[in-house]
Amino acid sequence: MAVEYDGISSAASEKLVPWLSIVGLGEDGLAGLPANAIQAIEIAEVVFGGKRHLGLVSGAIKGEPRPWPVPFDVAMTDVVALRGRKVCVLASGDPFFHGVGVSLLRHIDAGEVITYPAPSAISLAASRLGWALQNTECISLHGRSIDLIRPYLHSGAKIIALTSDASAPALIAALLKETGFGRSIFHLLEALGGPRENPRATTAKDFDFADIDPLNVVAIEVVADEAARILPFASGLDDALFEHDGQMTKREIRAVTLSSLAPRHGELLWDIGAGSGSIGIEWMLSHPSLRAIGIDQNAERAERAMRNAQAFGVPGLDVVIGTAPEAFEGLPTPDAIFIGGGGSEAGVLEGAISALKPAGRLVANAVTLEMEAMLLSAQARLGGSLIRLEVARASPVGQMQGWRAAMPVTQWSWVKPKDMP
Repeated sequence: MAVEYDGISSAASEKLVPWLSIVGLGEDGLAGLPANAIQAIEIAEVVFGGKRHLGLVSGAIKGEPRPWPVPFDVAMTDVVALRGRKVCVLASGDPFFHGVGVSLLRHIDAGEVITYPAPSAISLAASRLGWALQNTECISLHGRSIDLIRPYLHSGAKIIALTSDASAPALIAALLKETGFGRSIFHLLEALGGPRENPRATTAKDFDFADIDPLNVVAIEVVADEAARILPFASGLDDALFEHDGQMTKREIRAVTLSSLAPRHGELLWDIGAGSGSIGIEWMLSHPSLRAIGIDQNAERAERAMRNAQAFGVPGLDVVIGTAPEAFEGLPTPDAIFIGGGGSEAGVLEGAISALKPAGRLVANAVTLEMEAMLLSAQARLGGSLIRLEVARASPVGQMQGWRAAMPVTQWSWVKPKDMP
């Protein structure tokens, strides 16, 4: 299937004449570039880049040097406007590892581009430390929340993280200390690949480095204390990890619910009656490509869900304060929907069914007789599967122990037909 880029089909990309070159730079500037990359800079009529990049290769620029606008234009309007002319874009390291190349090729066909990548800061860091990249967690915290590192904090793990500025390493070290990973070995690698390169190491709890170069990478050898906040990879995380008021989908039910929702790459979930946010959070923890929107009419619970999302390293959870189904208005179409609270209110279930993408999945849990009756009726009308979940936990009965049953949960799972509007 052909893909469109500003009116150009990828099927025709082989007929296109490359007019844009993307040159990846290291801190050694021109000295680290091959001859063909230098030539791409020299023949360009316009050379785009950050001021630092333009300065590193100023001796080779014969056309117009043009710094990126502030704020940065993710639509790359200025570059696209020069289509057909000789243009060069300067990037840091590998342009397609969290780099400008990714933004460019959202608007320009790959057949119009020739790329000259350099080693990424991640690759340079791994080579300095002797770490196998395939066994290392590599993430970008550049311009992003440092909370994104939380899911990777497992004892024995190795992490290399791109950062934003000179303040980021201290913030990361503080997060490690606060969450029980203070004994982790903390490597600070500054200005890699250039004359100012400066590797330093300490433990996260002892981090006190000063005069940090804004161009830095952090590498961590994770060591967990006994009470460290480790987020297991399995669904059904311990209830105690969440901040909640008791109104949440409990651990065992949550594990089954996530299994029924069956997250798939790049999908969007609506979590209706989000409460603590636990379903949306575990959905997003399944894979970095997943997105979730929590919907709750209670502002206090919505704020709690956002705090939980930050604490679980998925700060991208979007929480909408509003009453369903009115709150659905204007939201992007979901691939999956979970109804965990408020589903018996008028119009909520029908509104969710209508909003769901064709072939999308809907999972609804009921603990009240009224909601159960709605799910039984929906299953009789639309099909899908019904299961009943019952959990009992051992608890003290005088000097002994006995089973105390939690409220049973009726779960309806349904896939919307492709031809259903």
